[in-house]
Amino acid sequence: MQSFKSIFCLLIILCTFTFSCKTEKKEAPQESLPTTQTPEKEQGKLKYAKKFSIEKNGDITVITVFSPWPDADKNFTYALIPREKAAAITLPRDVYDAIILTPIERVVVTSTTHIPTLEMLEVEHALVGFPDTDYISSKKTRALIDAGKIKDIGQNDEINMELLLDLQPELVIGFSINNSNPTYKKIEDLDIPVVYNGDWTEGTPLGRAEWIQFFAPFFHKEAKATEVFNTIEKNYIEAKQLAEKATKKPTVLAGAMYKDIWYLPAGESFQAQYLKDANATYIWEDSEGTGSLSLSIESVLDKAADAAIWIGPARFKTYEDMEKASKMYTKFAPFINKKIYSTANTLGKTGGTMYYELAPTRPDIVLKDIIKAIHPEVLPNYKPYFFKPLL
Repeated sequence: MQSFKSIFCLLIILCTFTFSCKTEKKEAPQESLPTTQTPEKEQGKLKYAKKFSIEKNGDITVITVFSPWPDADKNFTYALIPREKAAAITLPRDVYDAIILTPIERVVVTSTTHIPTLEMLEVEHALVGFPDTDYISSKKTRALIDAGKIKDIGQNDEINMELLLDLQPELVIGFSINNSNPTYKKIEDLDIPVVYNGDWTEGTPLGRAEWIQFFAPFFHKEAKATEVFNTIEKNYIEAKQLAEKATKKPTVLAGAMYKDIWYLPAGESFQAQYLKDANATYIWEDSEGTGSLSLSIESVLDKAADAAIWIGPARFKTYEDMEKASKMYTKFAPFINKKIYSTANTLGKTGGTMYYELAPTRPDIVLKDIIKAIHPEVLPNYKPYFFKPLL
């Protein structure tokens, strides 16, 4: 999995998020998500997510994933049937990519971003295997790993099939950066259903977080998913409204260099949306694209040398590290004025970066962190969790 993880993280760093990228390993902030009551008819309706749909037809739930990776050439459709109704329901197998009996009691997931979702749905006990468990940061799930209840099944692109069979999962939830990973086909050949999760292809922060609704039907946790997401949405909107009270919109630089090319979020990316919602002036906010821009250091310096704030300098933890990497960094005002904020210093027990694990499911925390960096007067008593001042 090391090679697959590194490729995936590189893709995120270079092509989508220059705020950061990886899998972190630290306890989630102890912020409670209060219960909200949601009418049954509203549960399952998607407000922000565009890359999947959920349809109910009697006892059958049909989930369609439109974009498990960028430029996917087909949709993936999964039929979910309640276990107790399975004997009475017959579905054409050639219509669906997988037919799954629910609720799932034994599952394997393949991305650390899936871990917080399982915990929010209170089904982490169903997790029996994960590729390279050292990447997992959550204390709750790490306790299950330490107790031997979650097994390390190798690497994502080289899963130990013998061990996987021994674990007898009823479902594998996979992710892929393209359609060239043969591992999932091998798993399907073992008669283990595979479903693709494409939360990372969403274009907005709340769209990514709403993928908790994708997981919920597999565990009969739709009501819980709606409750959790509604609270995250409420927190996000309230933070955005607070930021709107700020009277100034500081200019913001993002990203860093990789092999002499500076990668930063394009103006239509979800990262740029964070900055917009934080009431900042992102210097490249008018650029097109939902991924990243690849620029020369000279062009970035010419346009952003006097930026007020620098958010997400990739992997860097200290100003010293940045200066060692390139003296060019020292020419930017945020470096000179010590106004750089990084996720690289929020680490877990086994050394991972918590941002990569928890941030997709908690955009409300990410937004508050960014607001704290850009408009500290708006959240005077808030303690940032992901984005902290560079050391």
